[in-house]
Amino acid sequence: MERPLPNPSPGAVTELLKNARGGNQAAFNDLFPLVYAELRRIAAREMRREKPGRTLQTTALVHEAYLRLLKDASLSFENRAHFLGIAAHAMREILIERARARVAQKRGGHAVRVTLEDMLLPTRGPSVDVLALDESLQRLARLDERHARVVELRYFGGLSVEETAAALDLSPATVKRAWTLARAWLYRELTGALPPAAT
Repeated sequence: MERPLPNPSPGAVTELLKNARGGNQAAFNDLFPLVYAELRRIAAREMRREKPGRTLQTTALVHEAYLRLLKDASLSFENRAHFLGIAAHAMREILIERARARVAQKRGGHAVRVTLEDMLLPTRGPSVDVLALDESLQRLARLDERHARVVELRYFGGLSVEETAAALDLSPATVKRAWTLARAWLYRELTGALPPAAT
């Protein structure tokens, strides 16, 4: 049975992030047990979108993403929400890399598919290729980087509107507008149809 993890105050996490950004390796190491539960929540959300038979486990995804963050000296974290957003992005990159490797290994065989559900659509949506979703997000980022970041933090990171606003230094109203427009755009890109709520 797992030992309960501490429930840190946002201020404690932010302070550790500031110290870690200043090059304090001990602070970055101390941060991991404080944010582990949230990182696992994000990883579990990502893994639920993967088809059965995956080889990567939730814990391995958390550790691999954290190691990437640890190795990248160029990263800086403004606050807890910003850190979680960057962690979610790292997890997404890991899963995309693995999906590309599986497709390459099968020489163009069956692509990895995910379901457009949870916050992206009001109801369980159609199944789409995870690589097509990533390519659509990249196209969205070229059109409007803010909208793409909102999707990444809300859909992949599972952050609330308020947490996303804090991470991107935006108002919650701006995040809500960007979220509504971005998910409708993505749905149309991926399915060729208007989202159910708009029909």
